[in-house]
Amino acid sequence: MTNQPLHYETIENISHLLARGELSAVELTDAMLDRIAAVDPVLGAYAHVDGAGARASAARLDQERAAGTWRGPLHGVPLAVKDIYADAGQPLEVGMPSRIGAVAEETATVVRRLRDAGAVIIGRVHTTEGVYGEHTAPFVAPKNPWGLDRWVGVSSSGSASSTAGGLAFAALGSDTGGSIRMPSSANGATGIKPTWGRCSRFGVFELGATLDHVGPIARSARDAGFVLEAIAGYDVHDPTSLAAPVDPYGARTSTDLSGTRIGLDVDWALGDVSDTVRRGMLEAIDQLEQLGAEFVPVRFPDPEQINEDWFVVCGVQTATAHGSWFDTHEATYGAALHELISIGRSTSGVGYQEVLQRREWFKGQVNHLLSEVDALFIPGLPYEAPLASDTVQMGAQQLAEVHRYTVPFTMSQVPTITFPIGFTEAEGLPVAGQLVGARLTEANLVRIASAFQRVSRFHLKHPAL
Repeated sequence: MTNQPLHYETIENISHLLARGELSAVELTDAMLDRIAAVDPVLGAYAHVDGAGARASAARLDQERAAGTWRGPLHGVPLAVKDIYADAGQPLEVGMPSRIGAVAEETATVVRRLRDAGAVIIGRVHTTEGVYGEHTAPFVAPKNPWGLDRWVGVSSSGSASSTAGGLAFAALGSDTGGSIRMPSSANGATGIKPTWGRCSRFGVFELGATLDHVGPIARSARDAGFVLEAIAGYDVHDPTSLAAPVDPYGARTSTDLSGTRIGLDVDWALGDVSDTVRRGMLEAIDQLEQLGAEFVPVRFPDPEQINEDWFVVCGVQTATAHGSWFDTHEATYGAALHELISIGRSTSGVGYQEVLQRREWFKGQVNHLLSEVDALFIPGLPYEAPLASDTVQMGAQQLAEVHRYTVPFTMSQVPTITFPIGFTEAEGLPVAGQLVGARLTEANLVRIASAFQRVSRFHLKHPAL
């Protein structure tokens, strides 16, 4: 155990207490519910708290442990899920005014798998409207626990706010253009955007079918690995899910990174970023080199066109997903989601095919680059979290900035892990780095990030809430 308050402990440490019977799942769940009651009125991360269901689940898991059944590291651990994951009988509003009062009729595969792994689902956390870019009234954006006036990120805003603020030990997020990585960066959390298809999308509200990535946000790489290990794998209900074996993502590994080759495009990764991000990146590079990693100069393909093409791909796929619902409820849609669907509906078949061909070309370039290194190292965001008031309606330049290090890897569908590498001196805001790997190399990314976190303490620093 560390000297952290219980609500800020890692899953790894909490799991040991639960397994030994030094802490019961009911006690832990009650403590987290008390924490939510005390702090969430400030953060506003939760859309719905299922206290009765969580306590009942915790009691059953305590009975199982007493009888000798142990489901693994998530047994008895309270987690949150983004309000895009269906859970039969629970709300499923997806931040959309037109869906207020909606209740799920089925359960998403990844939610079922979390419960099978012993997790206690304590509630549902807020997302942006339709999983896109803005919080639409009457829904309100959660607060960033490091600075209540700072951007919390989109669209897994509640997932990152709740995890960083000690209101859940981890949360399910999702990422279509950066929605695990931007909130993880802004809130000082650790998030994994897996390979597309690594986790089932069955029962998950769709934004862009070939862009949507299901993944966890946690407070350490190993904790995120525990969650990913529980939810990954082929699902017969989602034929696009991958049948590749599920690796032990949460396994404890050595800090020795000898033989690990990490690609670095100095101009792209360190140019046109804030001084704090540049300093954090350079210090992280130095630390990783001390652990034995070798940094290899690479040239990343110019992502400017692919970042612009993302709006077309996402627009067409979002228009398809919303279909007749948009026709019936158009007047309730916020400006950002309405504009995205309009882009999709106005795109010609020939124009869309041209974009898809450019996407495949870009994917090929990225795959080739990643085949020559174990990972690529880049920032999570080019700067620390901006003021929330400056992000209500992002212009083209600001969108290009926040998408710079995220969209290329939803378009190419490869895995990433985002984690804190420093803090600003004046405001104490987190700064994040990001490791990108070849398809299905999540275990290797967790290994590298875990090695870094075992010799650094950035992920163990928490907001004073």
